Formats: sequence, C-alpha cells, structure tokens
Amino acid sequence: MGWLWAIIVGFVLGLLAKAIIPGKQHIPLWLTTILGILGAVGGNAVARAAGVDATAGIDWWRHIFQLVAAVALVAIGDRAYMSFKGRQRRA
Repeated sequence: MGWLWAIIVGFVLGLLAKAIIPGKQHIPLWLTTILGILGAVGGNAVARAAGVDATAGIDWWRHIFQLVAAVALVAIGDRAYMSFKGRQRRA
C-alpha cells in the first residue's frame, strides 16, 4: 500500500509543480510522476532535518518542502528532457 500512496502523492505533486512553473513543460506524465515522488522523498528529508517532520495536525511545513522540491525537480527534469530530445533529433 505504501507504493500506491507514493505514486498517488508523486502524481499530485508533479501536476502541482507543472501548474506552478510558468510556461509549457514537455516532459511526459510518467516522468512527472517519478519526479514528484522524488520531490516528496526529498521534501520529507528536508523536513526531518529541519525538525518539522511530525507535528500535531497537518504537517504543512513538510508539504511545502515536498512541493518546493517537486517544483525544482520538474523544472530541472524538463530542461534535461528537452536537451536530451534535442540531441536525439540532430543525430
């Protein structure tokens, strides 16, 4: 069940990240989901390091860290994907 939640959270975070980043992103949905999952894992690590990983009620800081990490990863992933696709077309 943990993997299913990771995929769902990664999917939602990836879509939110794509909505926040200005302009059009060209990465496919599967890569958006993977980068969202990695953003959730990275955000959890940052929240744990900051000492706000487990609070009473909703862990807003953890969710903010997850979203910021997902936005950064989707932005970087989109640039890398387009760079890779551009090189493939030239060859």
